[in-house]
Amino acid sequence: MARVAPFTATPQVRGGVGSRARLALVDALLAEQEVRPCAVLTLRWLVRHAGIERGLCAVVENETARLVGLTGLGLSLAVVDAFGLDLNDRMHPLIVALAASEPVAFSGAASAPGTPGSTPGSGIPTPAHGMRQPVDTPLGAEPFHAVPLAGPGESGDITPGLLLLTGMDATVEEDVRWAAEVLGTRLQSLWFRRSQVDERRYKREQSWFFGIINAVTDPILLTDSEGKILVANASAEMLLTADDQKSEGRRRAVALNNMLFSASTFTSSSGGGPTRHELLLVDPTEGQDLLFEVMSTPVKIRAGESGTVSVLRNVTDLRRATDEIEEQYRKLRIAEAETRAERDRLDLILNSALDPILVTDPSGNIVLMNPPAERMFTVSQDARSAEAERRVRANDAVFTSFVSGLYASQRLRWRGELSLLDPRSGATVPVEAISGKVLSKHGEDTAVVTILHDLTEAVEKQQLYEQVKRHSEELREKVREATAELAEQNELLRRQAFQLEQASAAKSQFLANVSHELRTPLNAIIGYTHLLLEGVSGELNRAQNEKLGRLEANARHLLSVINDLLDLARIESGKMPVQLEKVILQELIDEVMTEVEPLIDGTKLSVARHISPEVPEILTDRQKVKQIVLNLLSNALKFTPQGSVSIRLDYEPEKEWISIAVADTGIGISEENQKTIFEAFQQADSSYARRQGGTGLGLTICRRMASILDGQITLISKLGEGSTFTLVLPRQQRAS
Repeated sequence: MARVAPFTATPQVRGGVGSRARLALVDALLAEQEVRPCAVLTLRWLVRHAGIERGLCAVVENETARLVGLTGLGLSLAVVDAFGLDLNDRMHPLIVALAASEPVAFSGAASAPGTPGSTPGSGIPTPAHGMRQPVDTPLGAEPFHAVPLAGPGESGDITPGLLLLTGMDATVEEDVRWAAEVLGTRLQSLWFRRSQVDERRYKREQSWFFGIINAVTDPILLTDSEGKILVANASAEMLLTADDQKSEGRRRAVALNNMLFSASTFTSSSGGGPTRHELLLVDPTEGQDLLFEVMSTPVKIRAGESGTVSVLRNVTDLRRATDEIEEQYRKLRIAEAETRAERDRLDLILNSALDPILVTDPSGNIVLMNPPAERMFTVSQDARSAEAERRVRANDAVFTSFVSGLYASQRLRWRGELSLLDPRSGATVPVEAISGKVLSKHGEDTAVVTILHDLTEAVEKQQLYEQVKRHSEELREKVREATAELAEQNELLRRQAFQLEQASAAKSQFLANVSHELRTPLNAIIGYTHLLLEGVSGELNRAQNEKLGRLEANARHLLSVINDLLDLARIESGKMPVQLEKVILQELIDEVMTEVEPLIDGTKLSVARHISPEVPEILTDRQKVKQIVLNLLSNALKFTPQGSVSIRLDYEPEKEWISIAVADTGIGISEENQKTIFEAFQQADSSYARRQGGTGLGLTICRRMASILDGQITLISKLGEGSTFTLVLPRQQRAS
């Protein structure tokens, strides 16, 4: 809108309508402070005093360069709001009438061109005493007059709008022009006053805005689509601005920060929505690295132009604390593993000792004992009786008294002889007790370890020795009996060792048998489920199909687990058969790729294969090689969320080795997990691996099968960058 002086003076009152009516309109307009009500008052005044039937007030909107409807009389609000013309369309009759100095008459839409008073083809509206060609307006087909709100002679610019009026009579044209002039002047005054108020409000709100964002400790920036900084708070300016008076080092740090921030803003803005990423910047004051979490949100700056609001949150200390916690957690896991290993070794030592060994706490409570000690200080369920329990309590009292003597003496070692009772037979068992304190690194008592050595044999030997002079032959017999007893004990130990070997073999055989017995009913379950899904027993609804599908998938998964257990049992028992045949590896890889094609279709991975044409036929077990390659390729697809997977077949003529490498760009395996991943029931310790499931037997079976085939499996991996498993086989496998 063109700015004019405020509307304060009362226009000169002329003839026509009474002066009192005109003064009433002027007073009403001066009392009203809003644009739309002023237009409504003027239209109603024209209806009362100028005989106007219907009218539309349209004003110029400078921001959009359009003539838009402001209000109307006898018209719906929707029709008024829908009206609009482009000011750049200078050939439009109403736009031309906007620059006229007097009212312009237009015929209705039903009138034919060439009405008296018009100049066909001229494109210039005629005065109100003539008629122009039809124009499409909200007033419909009725003839109307376009009356400018204020003449250019007064404002020096284009008139602020038009009044489109129907039923206007030539006798009241002077009153209409006067009312339009008064309304136009008042509208310009209101717009001028509003622009001043808006400017003061803008400056005040701008001051509040910068006060608020400068109070925030996190850097906040607004950048345009090219990455140029439009708004920045004080924290952001500390990182990204430096004048010529600052040091060279600070200016370089600021330049580096701007480059890094611009690159990150360009990357995040390509997504089209709010993003969150990390950004490493330099502290211009201290020169230290600062890690920020950047939260970027696209915003509209102005019409047709977008920008990005970025909030940088300093997470340097949080990341450092997180790294320290992860390091402490890693050390804790290592310590737990070492403690568990030490406990296992201690249990092995205690269980292998023939003498009773007991560990008590400083209060005298038994916290650990080996099997020989359990026979003296506990009662088994099959031999439980009141007498046996009494003997156990007696043994416990004797032992507690002995340990108390160790604490009373203040010595680290304590030796003595005790008389215990066999809980089963009630026989007296003389023992030699040797106790020692276990001290912490601070010198505090933590436990007491006691070894009980059975003196029964020693007593018997002493008795025999006392009778040697009188019963030498009897002594020799006793010696032979003792020797026989020792031989029997040796034989018993040998038998126990043999029984342990048999138990291990029986375990493997049992595992194989159970796996076989489980696999038979599972195959039946899978078969019947497949028949039901095929509709053999009738058509199924969607819910039944889904549930049977899940049943079949879980049954197949369980069957795969059982097959892995069966293969592992066969390998451990040494009964895994090897069928040697000539194998064309190129065809084998084609079969594997065909089998995993459904798995590939379920991902967005790029799968490629590189096969050397020089690879010859090899003599090996085809099924086992296929099983190994299928397992490695399935793992690569399973543990690669995005990226690519490739399989490569190469041949080394010098060594006559064939290698099949499966590489992926997946989650990778840490160095710590690479040491245990080929062990049975082991998986890489990551949340993604746990979500994929599995028993942890696949790689174990693959490595052992590769060993059976005189080959090996190697691994090259880095956490977060992918893994490469390589199966290496000889060209000619040795026959077993």
